[in-house]
Amino acid sequence: MEQQKLMQQFEDKIEKDINIEPKDWMPDDYRKHLIRQISQHAHSEVIGMQPEGNWISRAPSLRAKKILLAKIQDEGGHGLYLYSAAETLGISRDELIQQLHDGKAKYSSIFNYPTLTWADIGAIGWLVDGAAIVNQVSLQRTSYGPYSRAMTRICKEESFHQRQGYEIMANMM
Repeated sequence: MEQQKLMQQFEDKIEKDINIEPKDWMPDDYRKHLIRQISQHAHSEVIGMQPEGNWISRAPSLRAKKILLAKIQDEGGHGLYLYSAAETLGISRDELIQQLHDGKAKYSSIFNYPTLTWADIGAIGWLVDGAAIVNQVSLQRTSYGPYSRAMTRICKEESFHQRQGYEIMANMM
C-alpha cells in the first residue's frame, strides 16, 4: 500500500511538470534509466574532448588555439556537471568510469572517427555540436532536476561551440 502511494505521488509530480529531486522517492527503474542515460552523456562529453585535443598544437592561429582550448575545457566541465548529476542518484564517479572501462557503459561512437584535417574540427563544431543541441534542448525539460539544470547550462555553451565550428568552415570556404 505504501509503495502504491509513493508511486502515485511520483507520477503526480511528473504529470504536473514538477522536477524529481535527489531526496525524492523514485522507482528503481527510473533511477537505473537515469544513471545509464546520464553516464552515457557524461562519458560522451569527456571522450568528445579527445579528437579536438589532438589539434591544440596544430590549430592554424593563436586565436584558433585559444577558442579550441576553451571548447575542450567546456566539454570537460559538461562531463563533470553530468557525473555530479549521476552521483546524486547514489552511484560514484569511480563506479561510472569503471563501467565505461569494463564495457558496461557506452559513449557516442561519433568520437571514434579520426580528425585528420582542420576541416574535421570545423565539422565537429558546426554539425556534431549542432546535432547535439537539437537532441539536448529537450533534456532541459527532463523530469530529473539535477539533469535538467545541467542541461540548461550545457545547451548555452554548446551554441558557442556550434558557432565556432561554423566560423572554421566559413573561413575555410
